[in-house]
Amino acid sequence: MKAGSLWLLPALLPSAALAQQDDGGSAQARIVITGTGLPLPPGTPAYGSVQIERDRLLDSASGRIETVLTDVAGFQQFRRSDSRSANPSAQGASLRALGGNASSRTLVLLDGVPKADPFFGYIPFSALVPERLSAARVTRGGGVGAFGAGAVAGTIELASATRDQLPMLSATALYGSRDVTELSASLTPDLGGGFLSLSGRWDRGDGFQTTPRDQRVSATVPAAYDGWSANLRAVVPISASEELQFRTTLFHDERTLRFRGADSLSGGQDASIRYVSRGRWQVDALAYVQARNFSNIVISSNPPFRKTLDQRSTPSTGIGGKIELRPPVGQDHLLRVGVDSRFAMGDMFEDAYSAATGLVTARRHAGGRQQTIGMFAQDDWTLGSLVLTGGVRADRWTISDGFFRVAGSPANSADFKNRSGWETSARAGALLHVDKDVALRAAAYTGFRLPTLNELYRPFVIFPVTTQANPALEPEKLKGVEAGADLNPLKGLSLSATAFYNRLDNAIANVTIGTNLRRRDNVDAIVAKGVELTASGRLGAMSLSASYAYSHSTVRAPGNLFDGLSPAQTPRHAASATVAWQLRQGPRLSATLHYVSAQYEDDLHADRLACALTVDAVARLPIGRGLELIARGENLFDQEVLTRRVTGSTGVSEDLGTPRTLWIGLTVSR
Repeated sequence: MKAGSLWLLPALLPSAALAQQDDGGSAQARIVITGTGLPLPPGTPAYGSVQIERDRLLDSASGRIETVLTDVAGFQQFRRSDSRSANPSAQGASLRALGGNASSRTLVLLDGVPKADPFFGYIPFSALVPERLSAARVTRGGGVGAFGAGAVAGTIELASATRDQLPMLSATALYGSRDVTELSASLTPDLGGGFLSLSGRWDRGDGFQTTPRDQRVSATVPAAYDGWSANLRAVVPISASEELQFRTTLFHDERTLRFRGADSLSGGQDASIRYVSRGRWQVDALAYVQARNFSNIVISSNPPFRKTLDQRSTPSTGIGGKIELRPPVGQDHLLRVGVDSRFAMGDMFEDAYSAATGLVTARRHAGGRQQTIGMFAQDDWTLGSLVLTGGVRADRWTISDGFFRVAGSPANSADFKNRSGWETSARAGALLHVDKDVALRAAAYTGFRLPTLNELYRPFVIFPVTTQANPALEPEKLKGVEAGADLNPLKGLSLSATAFYNRLDNAIANVTIGTNLRRRDNVDAIVAKGVELTASGRLGAMSLSASYAYSHSTVRAPGNLFDGLSPAQTPRHAASATVAWQLRQGPRLSATLHYVSAQYEDDLHADRLACALTVDAVARLPIGRGLELIARGENLFDQEVLTRRVTGSTGVSEDLGTPRTLWIGLTVSR
C-alpha cells in the first residue's frame, strides 16, 4: 500500500495543478504553497516557547538534532550520549529535571506527527536530520493540544524545511577523526503547483572507546556505528487555500556498545498524510503509521565474554491521526477544537544464555496494546494588549492484551488484566504586553502520560544491573504553574526569564530493590521547581544566544531510602551559549559551550556523574559556484564526559561520551 502511494505521487501533482484552473484559470497564480501547518495561536508565547532557527540547526558540530536541542537548557536524554554511542532504547527526551527511565516525557512532533517509538517511547533522533528542518520550537510544561496525552514535561515541535529553504540540489560530504564519514544529498524539484523533496543521509564511524582505559578487557571495542535514513516529502496544492502534505521515512541504525558482539539495531518505516485548509473554516487533519523494530545483544563483562541475552526482535506498530478545526468566531478569538487517537502494539522476543556454557536457558515473549482517544478544545482571546488562552482535553485510555511468556527452566506464563480509564487535562495562560519591549506571562496546566509497553512488559539488562518490568504501572499525572517575563531592553537584544513549579504524581522510576536489581515503579511524586533564563542578541555580524536552567528536583517517596533525593540522571544546573560571526555572502564562524552539573546514575545516589563542560565549533567558507568548505570540531578541549557509572561487586563500570572529534568536508547547492 505504501509503495503504491509513492508511485501515484508524480501523477497526482500535475493533476492537482490542472484542477486549479476551475476558477477561470487565474486561481493558480494566487496559490502559495507553504508545506507548513496552520499559524500559531496568539496565546502561544504565554507558555514561554523557545525557537531554534534553521541557521543554528545547520551549524551543529555533531550534525545531530539532539545536540542542537541542548541549546535549550533543561533538555536532556536519559544519558549524556548522543545517537552514535547510546543504546537507542535509552534516548527518551525530557525537560525540567523530571527524571525518567529512558521513555520520553516530552512530546516530540514532526509536522504534527508524534515521533516516539510505539513500544519503547524513545525518539529515533538519527532519523531526524537537521538539514530537513526549518525550525524547532520547545515548550516546557504540560500540553493539551493535539496528541497532548504524554506531554508532561513539554513539547518539541519540529517543522520541515519550506520550499524556499531547500535548493534544487544539495550534497554534503564530511570526513573526520576515527574514520567517521557523513554523506547526505537532497533533490527538491517543483512539480505541478507543488514540490517534491527526496533526501538521504548515511553516517558511519569506527567509533571511540566508551570504556575508560583502566577498565578495558580483551573484549572491549570502540562504539562503532553505521546508519542511514531516506525521506520523501511531497506538497500538493488542491486549491488556493488547501494543500496535501505526504511524507515517508525509512531508517536503519546499527551500533556496537562497549563489548565485541554487543550490537544493537533499530529501524523503521514511517508514513503520514496531512490535509491543511487555510480558508474561513481552517482545518488541520492528518493520519500516520509507524512500523518499528529493535534488537540488542548483551555480552557478559566477565571472561570468556559470552552472550548472555539476545533481544532479537521487538517489532511494534503505531497508528494515529487527528482532526483539528478552527471555526470563524470573530477576529478577537481563535478557537481550536478537535479529536485525536493513537494506537500502539508491540512484541518482545528474547533469548537468555548461560555465561558459563553459552547455551540458551530461556526464551521469552512479551507484549501488549494500548490506545488513547482524546477530544480537545482551546480558545485564545485577544483583548488589546492582553491575550488570554485556555484549553482542555479529555482522554479515554486502554491498556490491553498484555502477556509475558517464558519457555525454559523455570517456565512461566502470565496474562495481565485489561485496564482502561478517563483522564482530563487543562491549561490556562495569560500574556500581557506592557509595552512594545516588555511582556508578562503566566500559565497553569495539568497533564498525564501512560506507561509505555516497554515499561509495562520488558525487563532489560545493562550489565551488571537488571531492571524488571511492571505490568501494574499507573499513569503519571502532572500539575504545574509558571510565570515569566520577556524583555527587549535594546535593539537586537531579547531577554526572557521563567520561574516554574511542577509536580509529577505517580512518577515512573527505576527503583533499586536489591544488589544490581531494579524495578520500574510508581513513586509518590517528583517535584521540580526552578528558574529558566534565555538571551539572544545581534550586533552587526555578531550574534549570541544563551540559555540557563536551575532545577531543584526531588523525589517524594515516604518510607523509601530515596525519599528527598533528586531523581536519577537530573542535573541541577544546565547552560548553553553560542556565539556566531557571519559576513553577508561570506564566511561564518560559530562556537558553542554546553555545561551540565553533576548528576546521579541511580535513585540512591550511590554513583555520581561529574559535571561536564564542552566546547564545539563550526566554520563555513564559501569558495564559489555553490561550493562551501566546512570544518567542525566537537569537544575541542577533549573534556572527559561520564555518561554511566555503576558500582558492583566486581568493581566500577563506566562509560564515556564523545571525545574530541574533528571534521572537514564540502557542501554544494544549486
